[in-house]
Amino acid sequence: MSGIDINLRNNLTKCRLPAEQAYSLPPSCYANLEVTGLEIEHIFRTSWFGIGRSDIAKNTGDFIALDVADQPLLLVRGKDNVLRSFANACRHRGARLKDGNGQCGGIRCPFHSWSYKLNGNLIAAPHMKDASEFDYGDYNLVEYRTAERGGFVFVCLNSNAPEIDDVLGDFLDVHAPWPLETLVSTRRNELSVDCNWKAFLEVFNEYYHLPFVHADSIDDIYMKPEPNDETTGEYVSQFGRTDGTGGLLQTEQQHALPPMPKLMGKAASGVRYTWLFPNMTFAAGTDALWVYEAYPLGPDKCKVIQTACFPPETLDAPEITEKLAAYHSRLDAALDEDLAALANQHAGLKSSDAKQGRFHPLLEANVASFANWYAKKMIATNAH
Repeated sequence: MSGIDINLRNNLTKCRLPAEQAYSLPPSCYANLEVTGLEIEHIFRTSWFGIGRSDIAKNTGDFIALDVADQPLLLVRGKDNVLRSFANACRHRGARLKDGNGQCGGIRCPFHSWSYKLNGNLIAAPHMKDASEFDYGDYNLVEYRTAERGGFVFVCLNSNAPEIDDVLGDFLDVHAPWPLETLVSTRRNELSVDCNWKAFLEVFNEYYHLPFVHADSIDDIYMKPEPNDETTGEYVSQFGRTDGTGGLLQTEQQHALPPMPKLMGKAASGVRYTWLFPNMTFAAGTDALWVYEAYPLGPDKCKVIQTACFPPETLDAPEITEKLAAYHSRLDAALDEDLAALANQHAGLKSSDAKQGRFHPLLEANVASFANWYAKKMIATNAH
């Protein structure tokens, strides 16, 4: 696939200015099929990306089939407790190995019964002794780089990309006040959304829309945020104080859960919004963590995965079922309001006369940082 054209390149260059001068991404980045193809080729297939929380495959033999930007993946927890990701394709003639999620002692192809250990090594290939010089070791599953950090899972399809710790930089230090690694997922929802994947992640990371989209649901909770942090990794983070918990609707604060264990200082007074580029974002609050992943399904549609997480100590509390329902309800209510706004925004972005806008340097600080990172990545496609 060719790189970006000169006009798009020039417009993306405007996104690389400081936030107070930077322009938003060009509308074609949200509405053009060729641009989506370039994103898949030059971002998702070259960078580390987040695929959610480690407890999607917690125990030995746990597996989950994932489809990420046109790439079918199979995530499996091995007997050595190592989480691995493989191409979800048999090494015989490419049949899909698994769907959904579950538990298995090994991986068997449903087509011709080639079988693999949990570590991806081929152990059975019926009748292939008749094939000349057939070596089992030549037909192990295709494995991708996989890493777990802070209770999150990251995958990279590119063997030449930097190590995950170089990509994350000071991520673990910035989020050290929160017990990220031990949080437990209570709900994981997958949905299809009628907007571009970037737009979905953007709305989660900006304060500007709160009084206009969430006036009666959550706006009263959020105070003016602090400037986003200076970080060393490929992510951005911004902290803001709250009046009550951001994990509940403003009319449901009586259901508030206790703060996370050992949460102290500023961290105990608000919520930190973090965007791990390109596709995973989360909010670390005083009492809960809610995570979103977004994957392109074309320029006009994306797959979104929403996960709610809580400390294990919290989940042992009395009346936890009722309280969790209130937290889950808040996620759904705010999401419904965002989805209506996103559908309307996407309709405008498809206009042939849609133009680049400008960012509010504080209220859209995370979005401006992503636009800068994205523009750098996409401009570099012309070098390939």
